[in-house]
Amino acid sequence: MNINDIRKIGRRLMAEIPAQLKELRKGEALGRGAGGDKTYPVDKKAEEIIIGEAERLGMPLTIISEECGIKEINGGGHRLLIDPIDGSRNAVSGMPLFSTSLALLNGDNLGDAYLGYVLNLINGDEYWAVRCEGAFLNGEQISAQNENLLKVIAYEAQTPRIDIPKITPLLSLYNRTRCLGSTALDLALLSAGALSTVIIPYPTRSFDMAAGCLLVNEAGGIVSDLNGDEIEKIKIGVERATPVLASANEEVHAVALETLRKSNINK
Repeated sequence: MNINDIRKIGRRLMAEIPAQLKELRKGEALGRGAGGDKTYPVDKKAEEIIIGEAERLGMPLTIISEECGIKEINGGGHRLLIDPIDGSRNAVSGMPLFSTSLALLNGDNLGDAYLGYVLNLINGDEYWAVRCEGAFLNGEQISAQNENLLKVIAYEAQTPRIDIPKITPLLSLYNRTRCLGSTALDLALLSAGALSTVIIPYPTRSFDMAAGCLLVNEAGGIVSDLNGDEIEKIKIGVERATPVLASANEEVHAVALETLRKSNINK
């Protein structure tokens, strides 16, 4: 499975999900997926497309998805981490900010990701990264912000009354803040230079961040937990894994980490 196979999946998603979105939004939640969050018809439809296309390739794969959990194809093989709709609540509420995140790994740790792909399901932008080959947006190589400036920070808040006060000292340093509701898009935008920092202050799942973290690293950025420790050895799966701090470069990352340390975010 390579980037051409992944982009073929992306083309089918773009052909079907936006066209059916109005109808898909009407349905009630179908229950809870393997990741524990509610599964909506749009999640299920996107997952069916991805798995169907993966099965057509005829190669051994082990799929790990937010909705269905673990599914082996042809005996299992390299891992395909799937978040069919990252930003499901945006999708069902009419907020035009949601994406699909796919990552290929040759092992069981986040650091084993060798291909990451994030598709903006609103405008069709394709972000992808191949380990040691760089990060790309619609085929053009991209890089993270070079300047040692705190321009724009994006954050996610699972429980706002808890999460936002913890990170307010960090947010206050930046010229602008954004909360988009899609971790994969946050990290993709950072890799393209649109953001200086991304913080997710609560444990997030590997299929939310695996592709985005590879994008950031291949674009010259830095990803760690909130203590500055590497996350490459974290096991992939459907369970929540780790909070994430991603920055455009080492200087910006160092300022963010020092601010979090002073604010005792992990107390």
